[in-house]
Formats: sequence, C-alpha cells, structure tokens
Amino acid sequence: MEEKRTTKTIEETMEELEAIIEKMEDRESTLEESFACFEAGMKLVKECTQRIDKVEKQIMVLSEEGMEEYES
Repeated sequence: MEEKRTTKTIEETMEELEAIIEKMEDRESTLEESFACFEAGMKLVKECTQRIDKVEKQIMVLSEEGMEEYES
C-alpha cells in the first residue's frame, strides 16, 4: 500500500505561492481577498524558508562529513 504524503514539496509550495501572486495581481479582488492572499502567501514563504534552511543544514553536514573522509 502506498504511503500518503502529508507535506508538500518545496516545488508544490512555490507553485501555490505563484498562484496566490497571480490572484493578487488580479485587479478585481477585494481588499479583504487581497489581504487573505497576502497572509496565505507569507505563511507559504515562511514554510519554504524553513524547509530550504533545513536542506541547507543537511548539505552542510554532508559536506563536512565528506571533507573529513577525504582528509583521512
């Protein structure tokens, strides 16, 4: 049985953010709709930033381990 994925990939999150930006650029949105989009977009930006930071830390750890093996 296939395991269900609960978290979105970074790419999926970026696509969702792009859709929000397109909606905000639509001049027919109300101020309330624009604010809701802005709020949702900021949450997605924060989520992406946290996930990218996590990946960067993992890369740093792997790089350091690789350098230690190379120097041995």
